[in-house]
Amino acid sequence: MFWVGMFITFSACNKIVEVDTPLIYTSKGDAFASDANAISVLNGIYANMSLVALSEGSSINSFMSLYPGLSADEFTLYSGVTNGSYIAFYQNDLLNTSGPNPWLTSYPIIYKLNDAIDGINASSGMTKKVKNQLLGEAKFLRAFYYFYLVNLYGPVPLVLNVNYKENSILARSSIDIVYQQIVKDLVEADDLLSENFVGSNGYTASSERVVPNKWAAKALLARVYLFTKDYNNAVALSTEVINNTSLFSLTDLNSVFLSNSQEAIWQLQPVNLGWNTEDAKLFIIPETGPSEFNPIFLSDSLLNSFEFNDQRKVNWIDTTIVDGISYHFPYKYKSATLGADITEYKMVLRLAEQYLIRAEANVHQNLLSAAMEDLNTIRNRAGLDKYQGAGNQTSLLLAILHERRIELFSEWGNRWLDLKRLGKVDEVMGVYTKIKGGIWNSYDQYYPIFQSELANDPNLVQNEGY
Repeated sequence: MFWVGMFITFSACNKIVEVDTPLIYTSKGDAFASDANAISVLNGIYANMSLVALSEGSSINSFMSLYPGLSADEFTLYSGVTNGSYIAFYQNDLLNTSGPNPWLTSYPIIYKLNDAIDGINASSGMTKKVKNQLLGEAKFLRAFYYFYLVNLYGPVPLVLNVNYKENSILARSSIDIVYQQIVKDLVEADDLLSENFVGSNGYTASSERVVPNKWAAKALLARVYLFTKDYNNAVALSTEVINNTSLFSLTDLNSVFLSNSQEAIWQLQPVNLGWNTEDAKLFIIPETGPSEFNPIFLSDSLLNSFEFNDQRKVNWIDTTIVDGISYHFPYKYKSATLGADITEYKMVLRLAEQYLIRAEANVHQNLLSAAMEDLNTIRNRAGLDKYQGAGNQTSLLLAILHERRIELFSEWGNRWLDLKRLGKVDEVMGVYTKIKGGIWNSYDQYYPIFQSELANDPNLVQNEGY
């Protein structure tokens, strides 16, 4: 059962995300009867997010930094790999019966979040401060999961309660309706969540940045507004985050992905004993070279996109040379040694993206000087000169897309999502899929729904092409 895998006590690096006694044996009322029990429910979800290896891809966290990068023009797959799922995503040749599919694991978590929202609202034993914080976290997390589901699959069922009979026959809601719910959840989360980072008791201020606060809600909402072309609100929300200089600032490149970095708006703590991030475990190629265990390296297309003297290429990419062949791999996370001190947390939301959101939204509002200022803030941190291209909307939008590609590579599938939302996926992948040995079809931009899900819900309709 899902509860069993979710509520496990982990111990490493003095965790804020510790999970107390499993609640599988308690009633629903007991689960939300006190602050401590309710906190345990939410902390179990955070622990679950951090638990799964990237190679498995069976959760949003373990899926997004790897598989969409394989689908896009970001990664190259080692020719000796035999993992059929890697090959299928890499060549954009997916089946509706096999392979990692975060649809299957996201809906059980959404169900638990719905249960938490109901239970917290109904609880008479929780303090108001903790009740508001946890209700805000649950709404934030539900919006977070739906954001990735709607971007990976297009229209998806919008499950907002725990009525199994009703949910088992839901049809897919339109992308617009799903986004409306995402916005609603995030606006409410913004109102409920603490302004500060909080600790394991749900209200005490903490230096750990692993529990979402209102700034995480604002940051994700700014992204959602950009994706839905609500540019005025995208600027307003990203500006609120950027202006909170008491909490957030751009750091030097080698400090960005450290635990509790000043750039971090929300991070996930490691929960696999003795390891830092799952990203480093998969992406760092050892001296022996790529293998079934470390088969991913950066594409020539991405490498050639870096400008001369871009310090992100120096600091965020490393190279292993075997038999005269250079394998360049993501090196944002640098610790892949069992037993090493915990120094890195998985980054989920960070400040640099907010500058790029605001820049892009300002271009669409013809505020070109403001857009260039934000673009140059990111370029300056990378050791680059100011943007020297044309100052028109078309040129600036291309420059910002380029900057997003370089700044956010190997993070949460950003490149794949950008190509789709900006209408460039057919242009780019029509060329690059051939290089990867596949054939591109426009419908490949959305992943298939598993056949088993279609069989269980008579009102579900498969994505085109599958």
